[in-house]
Amino acid sequence: MHLHSALLFLLTVMAIQGADLRIGIVGTDTSHAVAFAKALNSANPSATFAGAKIVAAYKGGSPDVESSRTRVDKYADELHTTYGVEIVPDIPTLLKKVDAVLLESVDGRVHLEQAKQVFEGKKPVFIDKPLAATYADAKEISKLAHSAGVPWFSTSSLRFGPFAESLKVADARGAFVWGPGPTEEHHTTQLTWYGIHTVELLYTILGAGCESVSMTSEDEADVVVGKWKGGRIGTMRVMRPYGPFGGVVFREKQQVLQSDPKLAKVDYLPMLEHIVEFFRTGKPPVPEAETLEMFSFMDAAQRSKQAGGAFTKLN
Repeated sequence: MHLHSALLFLLTVMAIQGADLRIGIVGTDTSHAVAFAKALNSANPSATFAGAKIVAAYKGGSPDVESSRTRVDKYADELHTTYGVEIVPDIPTLLKKVDAVLLESVDGRVHLEQAKQVFEGKKPVFIDKPLAATYADAKEISKLAHSAGVPWFSTSSLRFGPFAESLKVADARGAFVWGPGPTEEHHTTQLTWYGIHTVELLYTILGAGCESVSMTSEDEADVVVGKWKGGRIGTMRVMRPYGPFGGVVFREKQQVLQSDPKLAKVDYLPMLEHIVEFFRTGKPPVPEAETLEMFSFMDAAQRSKQAGGAFTKLN
């Protein structure tokens, strides 16, 4: 990070800490955008969100992705009519009106170009899943952020809340996790589209340090096995079209920890609390190195599948 950029962002953070937080959305083609607005723009927001409000949004949208094309206008209209969010024509206009950005575009392919514009505007940014469609784009996002001196982070909502917390133990020797695994034809590193949620769960339990990955696929599921430093093994199964989230953690002294299905429900609020705190402090709750390793993991898994399931080293 350049000294000038670091000083500039420090002044920005100081200003945010002492004032209301104006948030902008890039990409109105996901239900996350509406869920965040519901929490932040309600008449009586929780104390955690006091002073934080979504004030503007840029639609974005990807015509060749069905889940984007069919929802982008619908969610934009709901943001405007229900939550009073101004819809603006482009990202530069958005950046003039906000202190921080939620990059919500459902299509990971467009994140690099959109993030680049946000970095140029010197705004802290949360990049919703997937960070990118490929490991190459994920690395480039990190590079551009460092060059601009702008903090960022990316995560799945599955990482936060009682479900993930129930599986985090200091003595984990291995894990088997499962979740939904639908794919999208334009995301050729296929786990980045939806399997990223289950990858995040595996990394929440085992942390960074995976060295090689094997992936095999059938019509109904993908099975991925990762070998971690120190002999730990993490296995995940992602099911199509959808399936429940769950996990088993293998601990020292042959103890086993099983997830509670009642806790495995979608809840964006714990993640949103971390996002708002990040916007106010500039300190990301998920290490950048771990996020990039997850993309290396998914990239190696795709290469393994192409090699017939052979164990493949992370780059």
